Amino acid sequence: MLLLALDTATPAVTVALHDGTAVLAESRQTDARRHGELLLPAVDRVLAEAGAALGEVTDLVVGVGPGPYTGLRVGLVTAATFGAALNIPVHGLCTLDGIAYAAGQAGLTGPFVVATDARRKEVYWARYEDARTRVTEPAVDRPADLGERVAGLPAVGAGALLYPDAFGDVPAGMPEHQSAGALAALAAEQLARGAELLPNRPLYLRRPDAQVPANYKVVTPR
Repeated sequence: MLLLALDTATPAVTVALHDGTAVLAESRQTDARRHGELLLPAVDRVLAEAGAALGEVTDLVVGVGPGPYTGLRVGLVTAATFGAALNIPVHGLCTLDGIAYAAGQAGLTGPFVVATDARRKEVYWARYEDARTRVTEPAVDRPADLGERVAGLPAVGAGALLYPDAFGDVPAGMPEHQSAGALAALAAEQLARGAELLPNRPLYLRRPDAQVPANYKVVTPR
């Protein structure tokens, strides 16, 4: 197996190559406005560092969100394009699951919460029993409305850092954004045991900002 992982659902533009046992190379740049500009050069850089060619990749994994609409689809479209060109499978994983797995790699154990910035003064979040086990569906909420659902639990991610009043214990040294290396390692584990991953479709939890005006009139020629 030679697994190429990428994720653009958070401000991190992150790419990694994994051989089924370990991460061979990884790139991560944080810039919420340059996903499209940074992603393909990151793929080239990771492949070059690992001494591999794109044609040698056997599987792709992509973070399917939740995440802001524009950034998220950059990774999804890129993964779909590579998959079609190389005729290889494209697997999806929840972005929050990748962050949770990275938190486990950083030493966090026991129940905890992952929260990322959803903008509009909201967070994308989910609860985990441990780094590999999510116990709630991903959701989007205002931090002040979470209350007892996150009370007493450690929290990781940019959302927890942005709203410390809503999330109590934010341990030091935990991941803020996604790591494609963690995403790839989690995918490799699941594929090795025959698990079925998510399809390559975006996990949108709300409608995009761009909307057709309510009073929009269609003009047709006579």
